[in-house]
Amino acid sequence: MSATEVRNPGEGPDPVTVEIIRNAVIAAADDMNATLMRSSYTPIIYECGDCVVALLDDEHRVLGQSAGLPIFLGNLESCTLATEERFGREVWRPGDVWILNDAYLGGTHLNDVTIFGPVFTGGELAGFTATRAHWIDVGSKDPGGSMDSVNIFQEGLRMGPQKLVEAGEEVPGVIDTIATNVRFPYPTTGDMNAMIATIRMGQRRLAEIVGRFGLSTVRAARDEIFRQTERLEREVVERIPDGVYTAEGFLDNDGVDLAAPVPVRLRITVAGSEVEFDVTESADQTTGPVNCGTAQTVSACRVGYKLLVSPDVPGNGGSFRPLSVRVREGSVFGARPPAACQWYFSHLGLLIDLVARALAPVLPERVAAASHGDSMVVMFAGTDPRVERPYVSLEATLGGWGAWEGSDGQDALINNVNGSLKDLPVEVFEARFPLRVTRYAIRPDSGGAGRWRGGNGVLREYRALADCTVSLWFERSVTPAWGLAGGGDAAPPEVVVNPGRPDERRMLKCNGVPLHAGDVVRCMTGGGGGYGDAAARDPEAVRGDLLDGQISPGHAEAVYGTPAHAGSAGHRTGAQESVAGQVEG
Repeated sequence: MSATEVRNPGEGPDPVTVEIIRNAVIAAADDMNATLMRSSYTPIIYECGDCVVALLDDEHRVLGQSAGLPIFLGNLESCTLATEERFGREVWRPGDVWILNDAYLGGTHLNDVTIFGPVFTGGELAGFTATRAHWIDVGSKDPGGSMDSVNIFQEGLRMGPQKLVEAGEEVPGVIDTIATNVRFPYPTTGDMNAMIATIRMGQRRLAEIVGRFGLSTVRAARDEIFRQTERLEREVVERIPDGVYTAEGFLDNDGVDLAAPVPVRLRITVAGSEVEFDVTESADQTTGPVNCGTAQTVSACRVGYKLLVSPDVPGNGGSFRPLSVRVREGSVFGARPPAACQWYFSHLGLLIDLVARALAPVLPERVAAASHGDSMVVMFAGTDPRVERPYVSLEATLGGWGAWEGSDGQDALINNVNGSLKDLPVEVFEARFPLRVTRYAIRPDSGGAGRWRGGNGVLREYRALADCTVSLWFERSVTPAWGLAGGGDAAPPEVVVNPGRPDERRMLKCNGVPLHAGDVVRCMTGGGGGYGDAAARDPEAVRGDLLDGQISPGHAEAVYGTPAHAGSAGHRTGAQESVAGQVEG
C-alpha cells in the first residue's frame, strides 16, 4: 500500500497482518521443500533439486511457492484444476492425496510426477498443497527416458488424476501399479512417500495459518496480496511502448529427424497494461519428443515475462493477470495425444530467450543476451559391477548466460528453465555410479564477445569404468546463444566420444549408444551471448579474462585486438594451468 493509499476500517486486514500472512505462506512452502529434499531417495531430487512445491488457495491460485524450477511457475494449479474439472468440486475430501503425470494435462514429460491434496479447516476447503518431482524412471522403453521416442506410449506409465491416498489410507492398487511398472521400484516408491509427506507438511502449515488468523482474514489478505502484485506488474507493463514485437529461433531437430530444424516463433503484443504472447506460428507437433502440453507453454511464457517485468516479486495468484498466451492446438506448444513429450523443455528454453530478444529494442536496460539455453542432458545406464544392480544416471550440464548492459554474463549456470537445479557433485556421482569424472572446467572462449562478455560454458568429461550406454540431449547448435546490441554469438555445444582415438565420434543427440570400459565422453556446453561492440570492451577487462583463463591469448588478439602476451605474460597460476590443460588436452 503506497503512502497515498488510505485503508478504511472494515476494508480488510491491516498491512502488518497482510505481510505476516504473505511471509507465512512462503515459509510454509519452504518447509514443504525441506521435507521433500530431506526425505527423498534419489539424488536428482535431494542433490539436484529437480522438484517444486506450492500452496494454492481454494480457487487453485498460488499462495506461496518455493524456489525450484521456474518452468513449473504457476503450473501446479493446472493439475488440481484439471482434476476438479474432470470429477467436480465435490471430489475433494479430507485425507485424500492425488497423483498425476499426464503430459497433456501437466504439460511436461511423464517423469515429472505431481502429487497434491486438499486442505480442509473446520470442514471447509481452504486450499491445496502440491509438489512435483522428477522420478528417475517411469517405465519408458529405455531406462530413465528415451531420446528417440515417437509417441507417448514409449515414454512410460501415464497417469491421469487418481487417488493415491483415500481418507488417510494408501490405495494399494495404484501403488502396486506404479511399483510394477518402473525399473527401480524401491527408490521410486521412496520418492513417492517423500512427496506424500511433503503434502502432509503443507496441509499442516496452511491449517496452522488459518487456525491463527481465521479463514476469512487469510482470504482477505490473499486478495490484498494479489491486488498489490497485479498493480505492480501492470505499472511495469504500462511503461513498455504499445506495439507488436517478434522474434524467432530454431531447435536443431526433434531428435528423430536430425536434418530438420524446428522453428519457434513468438509474437508479443503490448497494449496499455496488457501483454499477449502468441506462439501459434511455431512448428506443428513433431514426430520426435520436443512437444509439450499447453499448461507448460503458459509456464514458459510466465518465466520470460517474469524475468523482465517483476523478477524481485515472489510469484502468486496476482502475478500474471496482465499476461495472456495464445497457443495453437496440434503445435509443439499445444501437443495432442499421442505426441512424444520426453524432452519438452528445449523449445521452451528457446521461447524464454526469445522474449528478451523480441523486447530488446524497447527494454535495452532490462534484457540480457541469450543463454546457452538447454539442459544439455547426459544419461548413462547399465549394471554396476560393484553391487550387481542396474542403474541410470541423469544430469543436466551447466553453461554460460548472456551479458547485459553493464555486466558480463555468468559462467557455468544451469539453463533458465531449471532455476535452482544443481549439477550432481562429482563425489556423489562417482560414489553412486561406475563412472569417473576426469575433467570438469570452464570452457574458455565459449562466451560471445562484446563490450560485456557472455558467460562461458563448461567442459565435463566422463570415463566409463564398466560397459554401459550413453544417451545425450544437447541443443542450440543451429541457434546458439545470440548477442545483443552488437555483441557476438556464443560457441555452440559439442560432445565427443573417445576424443583423439581412431573411434572418435561427435554427436549431440543419441539414444543408448554402447560404451565399453575405458571409453570417454567429453561434453562441452555453449556460452552466453555478448552485449555491445567488442571493440568497446575495457582493455583491463580483457587482460583480466586472460589472467583468469576465461579467454585464450589467440581469442584475445583475434577478437579484442589485445596482444597475446598482454594478460598472462607467461604467469598463469596453477589453477589456470590446470583449466587450460584440461581444455587444450
